[in-house]
Amino acid sequence: MKNSSEFFCNRECEYFPCHKVESSDSFNCLFCYCPLYKLSDCGGNFTILKGGLKDCTNCTLPHRAENYKYIMKKLEESNG
Repeated sequence: MKNSSEFFCNRECEYFPCHKVESSDSFNCLFCYCPLYKLSDCGGNFTILKGGLKDCTNCTLPHRAENYKYIMKKLEESNG
């Protein structure tokens, strides 16, 4: 069972799932907006578009339940 403070799934969201995934059973909506977006070394699968915008279309890092601790650690490091 997933810890409720580390996992939330909103199957009623009109965008669910917001990324292409093989299975939506463990899709984590807790970080609907990725808190690592502004980090250049976020660890996710992103590209940089013309104009410098970060495109996270192919990234599911914040939506995988097992990455909660990774995200929290990166946030601590970036604020430290």
